[in-house]
Amino acid sequence: MKDPELSDKNGQYLLGQGVKVYIDPFTYEDPNEAIREFAKEIDVSFVKIEEVIGAGEFGEVCRGRLKVPGKKENYVAIKTLKGGYTDKQRRDFLSEASIMGQFQHPNIIHLEGIITASCPVMILTEFMENGALDSFLRLNDGQFTPIQLVGMLRGIASGMKYLSEMSYVHRDLAARNILVNSNLVCKVSDFGLSRFLQENSSDPTYTSSLGGKIPIRWTAPEAIAFRKFTSASDAWSYGIVMWEVMSFGERPYWDMSNQDVINAIEQDYRLPPPPDCPAHLHQLMLDCWQKERSARPRFAAIVSALDKLIRNPPR
Repeated sequence: MKDPELSDKNGQYLLGQGVKVYIDPFTYEDPNEAIREFAKEIDVSFVKIEEVIGAGEFGEVCRGRLKVPGKKENYVAIKTLKGGYTDKQRRDFLSEASIMGQFQHPNIIHLEGIITASCPVMILTEFMENGALDSFLRLNDGQFTPIQLVGMLRGIASGMKYLSEMSYVHRDLAARNILVNSNLVCKVSDFGLSRFLQENSSDPTYTSSLGGKIPIRWTAPEAIAFRKFTSASDAWSYGIVMWEVMSFGERPYWDMSNQDVINAIEQDYRLPPPPDCPAHLHQLMLDCWQKERSARPRFAAIVSALDKLIRNPPR
């Protein structure tokens, strides 16, 4: 059970001076309680599925419309859990909703709700018209100015600052897990934990390490070696995201093998600046890639540095 002193009557979690803190749904004796607490059940009759737009880890991802009586209709992304699942798979699938439901920020993907009373089980989030940031940038290679790209990075940093202040460690910050809407607002997404636990996943991005899967190219050395995941390891990953954005979705470390990447980082190799990348920005990347995690900037400092760059763009 959760500590009653951490909870106010609205189910918000407070620590000390009114700071809301993330609660890990897996700490609940009954994980369904976390789901009930943090995710709103939506009546299936309010939802209309329109088209399949991709495959998720547990089933299809669709675009659809949500029309709640008394509210205007809006587009939603719908993740579905395919049939034949175990209790554990259902729990793991819904854990993403009980994590996301705790966050309210303009640069964090918004949970609309869940459908568990009928099949298939679904998670509904706001719909992001331009999809994943990495593929969006590759599609629009060279179409944005450095300052527009810095604006995108500022949004991502702002979302990460919020998460770090809530003591939430993302562990998988990468351009593929940032979604972009029609106004080019970037939002942090993908709060599923299951991919770290599944040894049988065949995705080459995630490499087995000490009983879990790790996206080597995006992960801080101490997290690869000792599974030390902190906001400082998220800051390392954020540096890689900066590089991905400024290079319009280039693959970090190009065609080097994961083992070569690990060895190169160990020998103090760091990614060079992408073409037309302002020097200040590459310096910020290098700061995020300090070997000593305590030397890396916090997300509040990253947001400030980017704000400064936006106010006084390099000539």
